[in-house]
Amino acid sequence: MTEIPITVVIPVKNEEANLPRCLAQLKRFARVVVVDSGSSDRTQDIAREYGAKILQFHWDGRYPKKRNWTLINYPPSTPWVLFLDADEIVNDEFCHAVASAIASERYDGFWLNYTNCFLGRRMRHGVPQRKLALFRVGRGLYERIDEDHWSTLDMEVHEHPVIEGKLGEIKTPIEHQDLRSLETFLNRHRDYALWEARRTLLLERQAAATHQQLTGRQRFKYAHLERWWYPWFYFVYAYFVRLGILDGAAGFYYAFYKSWYVLTIRLMIRELRVSPKDAAGEGHSVS
Repeated sequence: MTEIPITVVIPVKNEEANLPRCLAQLKRFARVVVVDSGSSDRTQDIAREYGAKILQFHWDGRYPKKRNWTLINYPPSTPWVLFLDADEIVNDEFCHAVASAIASERYDGFWLNYTNCFLGRRMRHGVPQRKLALFRVGRGLYERIDEDHWSTLDMEVHEHPVIEGKLGEIKTPIEHQDLRSLETFLNRHRDYALWEARRTLLLERQAAATHQQLTGRQRFKYAHLERWWYPWFYFVYAYFVRLGILDGAAGFYYAFYKSWYVLTIRLMIRELRVSPKDAAGEGHSVS
């Protein structure tokens, strides 16, 4: 089978539960690079077993974070790069779609679609997951956000790549299935919520040009995060409009927890507005 000229980059930390399934499906790609943030489990051993190249990343609390650091310091030798998380799994149909898409000179990046699993059930409805995670090497970087130690998240999470050129879409989805616990899910979204709250305040101080780099979904979110109705709007949209109700109990709980996440961001923004020290990230160490 023809090798796909793409370097797959997988940022990780303590991903021994998810990583084997991810790596097992990447045999068709030219290179696989695992960028590790000092894992204390078997993550690195697993990466070696599958023949992946391992890069060690230690964040100093400033720009760049993990994905941009990789692109800047270890630019892939292939013409394309694909960023995957350890809990994302590709299949043969996706590989065929990608190989066909990049054979054309028409696009410089592609939006990717994802299925989602929650509480052990594959979600078929709800708000669709979509990321710009496949693009030509040298055509862009992830959004630059100068955090200066106000976050403990060493990887770009909600930032998207800013790409020079035309964007396409690959409709064949990637499966997103995290095998870790609900506790991990909640802890992660607590950290994401604090990051989102601080970024909201940062955006208020930045020039309009920065806002133009946001996606339409980002602009809508940051414009309304502080509205009292926004968490409830999200629940109604995810559960009823996007038919999350058809996913049974898992659909309800997923919409509920994501609404809780949005509400948490809103309350954290209110708290940070009256506590400039916390808004600046003072007193918070980098993990």
